[in-house]
Amino acid sequence: MEVGMVGLGRMGGNMVQRLLPTHQVVVYDQDPKVVESYRARGAQSAISLADVVAKLTPPRTIWLMVPAGDPVEQTIASLRPLLTPRDVLIDGGNSNFHDSIRRATLLVVGGIAFLDVGVSGGIWGLTEGYCLMVGGDKGAYARVEPLFQTLAPAQGYGYMGASGAGHFVKMVHNAIEYGLMQAYAEGFDLMHESEFALDLHQIARLWLQGSVVRSWLLELTARVFASDPGLEAIQGYVDDSGEGRWTVHEAVDHAVPMPALTGALFARFRSRRPDAFADRVLAALRHEFGGHAIKPR
Repeated sequence: MEVGMVGLGRMGGNMVQRLLPTHQVVVYDQDPKVVESYRARGAQSAISLADVVAKLTPPRTIWLMVPAGDPVEQTIASLRPLLTPRDVLIDGGNSNFHDSIRRATLLVVGGIAFLDVGVSGGIWGLTEGYCLMVGGDKGAYARVEPLFQTLAPAQGYGYMGASGAGHFVKMVHNAIEYGLMQAYAEGFDLMHESEFALDLHQIARLWLQGSVVRSWLLELTARVFASDPGLEAIQGYVDDSGEGRWTVHEAVDHAVPMPALTGALFARFRSRRPDAFADRVLAALRHEFGGHAIKPR
């Protein structure tokens, strides 16, 4: 089937490559050189959003893979007057599910169907396939299902529910990812600091063989230790995409206890604050009430 792909970053570009053998793909990105590189691989290039729309046969399907927030908002605002009833607009970025609900409500007035698709798979999705969590118009979901079948591995996509459900499930997915990563990080940290001369790469590989903690993230952990056993080339600064924060907000709103996921999020905040002021307060207080030694800066 025909599809327009807007945004050719690491995820969007790899998705185009996975789609090209069996679908007709019109591509657009703000960088003309990137567009040209995918034209050379068999995609049809577009020079603008209007050109994407013009090159697709109605009813059209356009998939956005642009950063969440204002870029999605601006792209939809530009596309909206160009689209016609029964067109399908897909947001495959990490948008806030509240925004997805609002956008679906806005677009349906013009007869445009909106699907919010949570996409997991990262840079490995090109070869392994993408896990797709889809929310929105169920009729539109059925119409574009051939795209999901091509992008996902077997049983790797599904309809989550009404508008916003896809991005909501992806939000929780990412928060769980934070927690899993933090658990591995703390466990390997303890082994690294132990009195034993432990081979962390060996342990990660061992745990992949039948252990209850085996996972794809553990496979990636083994790869990391294989290339840099002491992680000497990496600074311990961990960013966050925002979805962990949104999940914690939702947990508070629904009074759902999430201590593991909240702790994992806060650990990321802590990673960005070397010699934090709070730690200096703690050191000063220990010195004041107990005369404990302090280390001058």
